[in-house]
Amino acid sequence: MTSAETGPVRVTVWGENRHEQIEEHVAKIYPYGMHAAIADGIRENLGDGCTVRTATLDDPEHGLTEDALAQTDVLTWWGHAAHAEVADEVVERVHRHVLSGMGLVVLHSGHWSKIFTTLMGTTCTLRWRSEHDRELIWTVDPTHPIARDVPHPLIIEEDEMYGEFFDIPAPEELVFISSFTGGEVFRSGCTFRRGHGKIFYFRPGDQDYPTYHHRGVRKVIANGVAWAAGDRSAREYPTLLRYDTGDFFHGQGYRGPLQ
Repeated sequence: MTSAETGPVRVTVWGENRHEQIEEHVAKIYPYGMHAAIADGIRENLGDGCTVRTATLDDPEHGLTEDALAQTDVLTWWGHAAHAEVADEVVERVHRHVLSGMGLVVLHSGHWSKIFTTLMGTTCTLRWRSEHDRELIWTVDPTHPIARDVPHPLIIEEDEMYGEFFDIPAPEELVFISSFTGGEVFRSGCTFRRGHGKIFYFRPGDQDYPTYHHRGVRKVIANGVAWAAGDRSAREYPTLLRYDTGDFFHGQGYRGPLQ
């Protein structure tokens, strides 16, 4: 049984943690790193319903070892300046765990991470402007669990602008859209399913702004974590199995066309 079913949701908050180390103004906003602020917001909202650890790019194997991922029900991902430095073997490992049932919450510039573009199969490009834009986040699916207790609209006084066209597959569920000072709009809260895993992309969170201290943003991320945890009893990679006629339950060990 997974922790999501038998106890607190086990969350790993992954952060690139580069801007905070090299840019003084970012360090002032996030003295312990954006990953720490994101982790605090999840704990603040989920309380005893979660256990949270953090990992960063510079940790051995980026803090995403096989054992660490096996003990993670939901992984959150923030990256921006160093997507290329994420090792391909770690991306493959995370990809395999998502397909096997681990939840993934991708934040802001994580849209261009190796793991998100791999899962989406598209460029995930968009239009942008970083000019202290006001963002209004509008709930378009108020019945969705991720929208629970989120203000409508959720107002962020200053943040980077992302605008359409956002080159992603059509979301399975569109929970939020954003509008900006210049009139741009953006699909800012999208869900996807890949294999047995559930994925939530949430737009806000440029490093130059205190977005991850915002109560509403923290609420959305925590809701996204709870949703992405899923309810499968075990982590299992989708496999191709041969079945005899009338046998609905037991595959015959056939694992692929060349085996």
